[in-house]
Amino acid sequence: MSSQSVTSTSSTLFLVAIFVCFSLSSSRNPNFMQKGSSLSVEDNSDLLISADNTFACGFYSVGENAYCFSIWFTNSKEKTVVWMANRDKPVNGKGSRVSLLRDGAFVLTDVDGSTTWETNTGTTDVQKAELLDNGNLVLMDSSGKILWQSFDFPTDTLLPHQPITRSKKMISRLGRGNYSAGYFNFYFDNDNVLRLMYDGPDTSTLYWPDVDNTVTQNGRTGYNNTRIAVLDDMGRFLSSDSLQFNASDLGFGIKRRLTIDYDGNLRLYSLNNGTGLWTITWEALLQPCLVRGICGRNGICISTPKLPRCSCLPGYEMTDPSNWNAGCKPRFSITCSQSQQLKFVEFQHMNFYGNDINIYSNKTLDWCKKKCKEDCQCQAFNYRLTGEVKCHLKAALFNGCKSSTVKVSTYLKLPLNIEISEYIILNDTNLTCSSRGYKVPVTGFSSTYMARGKKLRWVYLYCFASAVGVIEFIFLASGWWFLFRRHDVLVAVEEGYRALTSQFRTFSYTELKKATKSFKEELGRGASGVVFKGVLADERVIAVKKLGDAYQMEEVFRAEVSTIGKINHMNLVRMWGFCSESKHRLLVYEYVENKSLDKLLFSENFLGWKERFKVALGTAKGLAYLHHECLEWVIHCDVKPENILLDGEFEPKISDFGLSKLFQKGFNNSKFSRIRGTKGYMAPEWASNLPITAKVDVYSYGVVILELVKGIRLSNWVVEDGEDQEAELTRFVRVVKRKIQSEEATWIEDVVDTRLNGQFSRTQIAKMVEIGISCVEEDRNKRPTMDSIVQALMACEDVSRIRTPDNLSVII
Repeated sequence: MSSQSVTSTSSTLFLVAIFVCFSLSSSRNPNFMQKGSSLSVEDNSDLLISADNTFACGFYSVGENAYCFSIWFTNSKEKTVVWMANRDKPVNGKGSRVSLLRDGAFVLTDVDGSTTWETNTGTTDVQKAELLDNGNLVLMDSSGKILWQSFDFPTDTLLPHQPITRSKKMISRLGRGNYSAGYFNFYFDNDNVLRLMYDGPDTSTLYWPDVDNTVTQNGRTGYNNTRIAVLDDMGRFLSSDSLQFNASDLGFGIKRRLTIDYDGNLRLYSLNNGTGLWTITWEALLQPCLVRGICGRNGICISTPKLPRCSCLPGYEMTDPSNWNAGCKPRFSITCSQSQQLKFVEFQHMNFYGNDINIYSNKTLDWCKKKCKEDCQCQAFNYRLTGEVKCHLKAALFNGCKSSTVKVSTYLKLPLNIEISEYIILNDTNLTCSSRGYKVPVTGFSSTYMARGKKLRWVYLYCFASAVGVIEFIFLASGWWFLFRRHDVLVAVEEGYRALTSQFRTFSYTELKKATKSFKEELGRGASGVVFKGVLADERVIAVKKLGDAYQMEEVFRAEVSTIGKINHMNLVRMWGFCSESKHRLLVYEYVENKSLDKLLFSENFLGWKERFKVALGTAKGLAYLHHECLEWVIHCDVKPENILLDGEFEPKISDFGLSKLFQKGFNNSKFSRIRGTKGYMAPEWASNLPITAKVDVYSYGVVILELVKGIRLSNWVVEDGEDQEAELTRFVRVVKRKIQSEEATWIEDVVDTRLNGQFSRTQIAKMVEIGISCVEEDRNKRPTMDSIVQALMACEDVSRIRTPDNLSVII
C-alpha cells in the first residue's frame, strides 16, 4: 500500500473520529452554551440542563403556537416553571430562537427577526450562558464572573438562595395555565416590610400581613434598610423585616420553591421525587377569602369547607364568564333621581373591605339606609353590631367575603323592581375562585401566532436593574455574610425559628418533666396515653400527652408528627410540639379550659341548646377540614365526646387527631384495636375488615350529634334479663324513624333531652336528627361527607331570622 493511501486512510479515520466525538457531545444537553450559539424553538431537545439534572432551560409552550423562554424543574410531573423571560410576549413556534451573540448580548428573537427580549450585556465580555444547579441562569465572562443572572429578575417563584430585595418583585400568573403577569404581588414596601398586594385594573390594596394590625403587631419591623429575604436549603425563610417561617418538612435534600400563586396566596412547596408532585409545606393565608380582589368588582368570595367559590351579587352577572378577575357587572342602573324607588337587601356574615365613603358610629339601621339612599355614590353599606355599632357606606364593592366568621351584615342598594328569589341566595356559579381552564384568548402581536398575555410591563426595568447588577451582587454577598455567617446572628436566627407563628418545635424530655412538675397533675387518660397539665417557661399552659410504647421508631415518628403539626384550624386542638427521646414519645398541645364534651353533656351541669348546636357545627367544621382541606388528608378514627374539648366560649376543639398515623404500623397487640376507635362509636366496617375511609369519622360524628340531641350515651348497650340485647343507638334510631314516618306532631319533644325544658330550636333539632341518622347508616356509601354536613348545619345556624323575598327579614 502506498504512503499516499495510508495517509488518506488515516485522514479519513481521523475525520470520522472527530465526527463521532462531535455527534456524541452534541447528542447530550449541556448545561452551558458558548458565544455565537443558539437554541431553537423547533427542536424540543435544544435545551440547557443543569449539571445535576434538576433544572432545564429552553422554550416552554404556553398556548397554541406560542412559546416562552423558561426554566423549569425536570423531575416535576408537569415541568413546573420557575422563571420566564417573555411571559407577557410569547414567540412563534417556528423560526424563533434565543442566541448568545458575539457582542455578549443574550437575545430572544421571533420568527420575523424582531427582538422580543434581551439582556443588557452587549459590548461586555460574556463568554457563555450556563444553567446552574440552583436553577439560576447566568452569563459569565472568561474568568467565571457573573455579568447577568435570572435570579435578579424573578417572575412568580423564588428558589433557595435566590434573594428578594428592594428592587425585586414577584408577580403571580394571571390564571391556571395562563402564564402572563397577573394582579398579585409579593415585594418589599416603602416601609421595608414584605407584603402581598392586589394590583388590579380597578384598584390596589394590601392584604398580608393583616392590614388591621400595626407592623409590630404583625411581628415585623420597619427598622431595616437592607430589605433582603432568602429561602435556604433547609426550608427556612428569613427576612430583614423579621418575617420568619419554616417548611413543615424542614431538612436538607428536598427541592423547594416559594410561589405566589394565581389565587393570590404565597405558598412554600416541596417536591416528592417519587411522584413528581408538589406538597404545600407553608402558606401565608389559611383562609383564601382573605385575599383581596380574588373575585373582582361586585364579586363575593364565599368560604366553603372545600375550595372558596366566587359569586356575583343579586342583580349582577359575570363580566367575563371565563375570568373572575373581571368581576361582575350590574343588570340595572341607579340614577340620582329622587323618584327612583330603591330597596336594600341584607346579607348576613358578609363584608366588603375598603372603598368607604364614610364611617358612622352609633347610628340606627334606618338612618344608614336613608343616608345611603341620599348619596348617589353609595352602592351598599356594611352594618356592624358587634362592639361599637358602625355603618360603612361603600362607593365601590371590591373584596367581598361571605363567611360564618364575618360579624358584619351588608345591605345592597337595588332598584325596587329587581326580583330577589330563593330567599336572597347569591347567584352562585359553582366556579372556584380565579379563572381555571378557560379557552385561550387570541392576542395580537407583531408576529403571526396565537398566545395569551397582556402588554409588556417589565422591559423598562432592565436598564436600571442590569446597571446596578454588579454592585447589588456585592451588596447581597455582604448581607448574606452578616445574616448567616456570624455566630451571634445565627443564634438570633435559631431563636426566631422557635417563635414562628405555628409555634411548633421539639421539646426535651427534661423541659416537659419540669413543666408538668414530674407529670403530677393528670387531666385524663385513654387507650393512646395519659394527659398531664403543665406550664412552660414562657407561662403558656399546656397539655402533655405521654404516649404508650407502641409508636413509631424515632425517625418515622418525627416525620409523622411534623405532618400533624402543620394542621391548623380553630376547631382542632393546636399541637405546639413533641418530644422523641429514647423511649419517650410525648405530644404537647394547647390547654383547653372547659374540659371535654362528655363531662358537660352527661352530667348535672348539662349544656344548653345554643352551646350544643355550636359544638355540633364546630366539630363538623374541624372534621371537614381534616378530610377535605388540610395539607395532608387525615382520618381521626376515634371521634367521641371525650375527644371533643370545649374552650371558654364553648367552641369545640377536636383532640387526638392524627394519632393513628403515629401508631406503629403492623404493631400486633390489643392497644392497636383500641386506638382505632371506641366501642359504640366505631363504624361497622371496622369489624368487617373493609378499607378504612373518612366515612368512619362520619359514623362516629353521627353518634355524637344524636347524643347532643338526646343528652344520654347512645353508645351504651341496652341490657335486658342480664344479656346484651341491642345498642341504645339502634333502638333510638328505630324509634325516631317510626315517629317521623307516622308524622307524630310531638316527635321532636319526644326525642330531645328533657333537661332542656323546651329551650331549643325545633328546626335545628330536626336537622341534627336527620343528619345523625344518615351518618350512622350501615352502608358507608349512603353516609354524607363532612363538608355537606357543615353546609346543612350552617343553613340553619341562625333560625331567629327567616328570609323572604318581599320583606327582607321577619323576626319570629
